[in-house]
Amino acid sequence: MLAFVQGELAEVKENYVVVDNHGMGYEIFIPHTVHSHLPAIGDKVKFHTYLQVREDGMALFGFINREDLAMFKLLITVNGIGPKGAIGILSAISTDDLRFAVLAEDVKAISKAPGIGAKTASKLILELKDKFKLDDAFEASFQSNQMVSSGGKGNNDGIREEAVQALVALGYSATDALKAVKAVEITSNMTSEDVLKLSLRNF
Repeated sequence: MLAFVQGELAEVKENYVVVDNHGMGYEIFIPHTVHSHLPAIGDKVKFHTYLQVREDGMALFGFINREDLAMFKLLITVNGIGPKGAIGILSAISTDDLRFAVLAEDVKAISKAPGIGAKTASKLILELKDKFKLDDAFEASFQSNQMVSSGGKGNNDGIREEAVQALVALGYSATDALKAVKAVEITSNMTSEDVLKLSLRNF
């Protein structure tokens, strides 16, 4: 039901937009990170949507890409996090960074979201960590940034993990370490030491 809404962007507010589809205006709640990707008023726009149905009404939540919608749906499976809480999290931290924060068990990074304390962040990590894999997280991030990695996937994953562990040992946070290593394009002849040196340039 309502997998997406497409039409003209009619109105933009802080927490929602209105999309005109054949004379019908759809009010769609969005994370703040979507604002930088919106076209001009009157231009065509498409939102991948989630419809919340409650006894006291309905609400529509929208995202520019399917990946963000998929993360939103995962977040609302966590006990204590509803659609508005999930929107708040994705307003404070991108899908890529949230995925890495969960894998790194970085409670502090997730707690930056409004209304999300350390206890809820810890619960989120506990319930979602098994749903992500480090190699999948890197791959998804590379795809979202239109980056193409060369070399063997499996071998590169081991090299990345060793580089991340080394950065953490040097005192960097797990999330920052993951992001720094993510930015390195790894070739087949690289060692974990090579990746570590290149990653340090990203701080």
